[in-house]
Amino acid sequence: MDEIDQKILKALQKNARASASEMSKTVGLSVPAVAERIKKLEQSGTIESYTVRLNAQKAGYHLMAFVLVMLDRAASIENFRVKITHNPNVLSCHHITGEYDYLLKVLVRDTDALERFLSDDLKRISGVLRSSTMIRLSSLKDEINR
Repeated sequence: MDEIDQKILKALQKNARASASEMSKTVGLSVPAVAERIKKLEQSGTIESYTVRLNAQKAGYHLMAFVLVMLDRAASIENFRVKITHNPNVLSCHHITGEYDYLLKVLVRDTDALERFLSDDLKRISGVLRSSTMIRLSSLKDEINR
């Protein structure tokens, strides 16, 4: 990936609906050359998908929390992974080092919904031994731009 590919990626991250014509002006290549580079970035897996970024507050989701999860045994891992990755409240799940095993980023409408997630969803998964929840107050930076 060269500097031009990086410029194309930055332009797509700002506006995934930008046309090859618009990007050609930004990166200084012809429209077919830009389209070909985008196609190669898609085929290589560098571009995984195009998506819409929602404003969580305007969509009615007012509470984001980070939940540390400890499992009681290795045999519980697969069951936990399946259930947690299918939960619509979980935005991301990371296997981590340290005292806890997983870090979840959870988005819910309010504290009642967070309580339901913790009590009815998370703690009912076989093997979940302990969790620790931190509520996000604000975000200074939350992006993946390279």
